[in-house]
Amino acid sequence: MEPAQPTPVSVLIITYNEEANIAGCLESVRWAGEVFVVDSLSSDRTQEIASRMGAKVYPHPFEGYARQRNWALENLPFSHDWVLMLDADERITAPLAEQIRRVASRPDSGCAGYYLNRRFYFLGRWLRHGGLSPSWILRLFRRHAARCENRGVNEHMLLTGAAGRLDEAFHHRDSRPLSAWIERHKVYADLEAEQYFSERFRGGCEASIPARLWGTQPERKRWIKLHVWNRFPLLLRPFLLFFRNYFLKGGFLDGKPGFIYHVLWSFWYPFLIDARIFEMQRGAGAGVSSLVGQGGVKVAPGSTTEITHSTQGQ
Repeated sequence: MEPAQPTPVSVLIITYNEEANIAGCLESVRWAGEVFVVDSLSSDRTQEIASRMGAKVYPHPFEGYARQRNWALENLPFSHDWVLMLDADERITAPLAEQIRRVASRPDSGCAGYYLNRRFYFLGRWLRHGGLSPSWILRLFRRHAARCENRGVNEHMLLTGAAGRLDEAFHHRDSRPLSAWIERHKVYADLEAEQYFSERFRGGCEASIPARLWGTQPERKRWIKLHVWNRFPLLLRPFLLFFRNYFLKGGFLDGKPGFIYHVLWSFWYPFLIDARIFEMQRGAGAGVSSLVGQGGVKVAPGSTTEITHSTQGQ
């Protein structure tokens, strides 16, 4: 049951061609005081559906995933102090909505932000194993206390102040076909390859979350990526990752959806990244290599690159 009064939270959703997902996402946040959709000039019915369901739609040309988020945080006319940031393929459950209401209704919760646990569904099944759960992501924060790190892929929010956790999970449920997942990750592979060169040879990002082995889950994953994953031999890494996630982390317990996911995510996707890096190193990918040297691969917009269920680290 929805609360009698809207919860004093502003929901922020970044979209591009999300007509298959946006209605479900908006339906799950009807309890919020206001909802903003920043759309990267979609060619489908995303803006129409969002407007019809009461969201405040702001078309804005895509400038990169982090810049899109930061533009929204700096320019939208938020009415509330608390911001909940979502992707169009994510859903807030009723128990989590109630936890958010309690936090936002308190004069001072003692925290500037909260990590939320994402429950990842793939081909209709919750993937509970393979290192995918729990997955803690900073998604609820005071709007003046957070900004997105300047990173091309796997971007996280930087928070000024203390952070807490809400134990109820939100759901990731993408209604688009598997082919869309594959096409999207082809784009992400170029971004990951660029990020590899930035981290190995250019010192990484100027504004970034700290890499700490004993820090938060995102900080720990970032440390693993910088100090372990990036130092493994190229083209060997996908085999090691698949073995770790599917066998050692129990991905095989999630049935056929788990097998399909780990073949694609834990093997095919990192193999594609390594192949692109290898191509750049040999000079065969001159076009992409030149963009890497300039600090940016040109990509089409998408809803997110915060692939925070990654078990290879970020």
